[in-house]
Amino acid sequence: MLRGWTILAVLGIAASLVAGCKNPPTQAEMGAYNYGPRPDNYEILIRDYLRPKLLDPVGAIVEFKAGPRELFQQDTTLRPLQYGWGVCVVINDKNTKGANDGPYPMVFFIRDGKIVAVNGGSDDNVIGWRYARTGCNELGAPFVTP
Repeated sequence: MLRGWTILAVLGIAASLVAGCKNPPTQAEMGAYNYGPRPDNYEILIRDYLRPKLLDPVGAIVEFKAGPRELFQQDTTLRPLQYGWGVCVVINDKNTKGANDGPYPMVFFIRDGKIVAVNGGSDDNVIGWRYARTGCNELGAPFVTP
């Protein structure tokens, strides 16, 4: 068990180093893409996406913290380029034992009325969770672990 956590820690550190090697995107890079119209129904899109993924879809707390706002995520060795209307959502769902695990952030990219990418969530990995925190920070809703 300890070996598994050690491997995850090493992978997390390596990913942080690799992801940190890129320069921030320029305004020209971010402006070169068509984000489409600002979604008015983003809350419905996100709730529909989450419903089958949450263990307790009725009792889960889903808080919309920031967005929609144009958000650009550079292409890295760990994640492909993403852009669209970004929305930061903080979720507190029950675990398999019926207790709340505590809140976690997710960032949704919406383009042309569809969710095109998601960072964070229970089915993502350490890298996705890091990108979710970064995305929430960029959208103006820093996530601090309680």
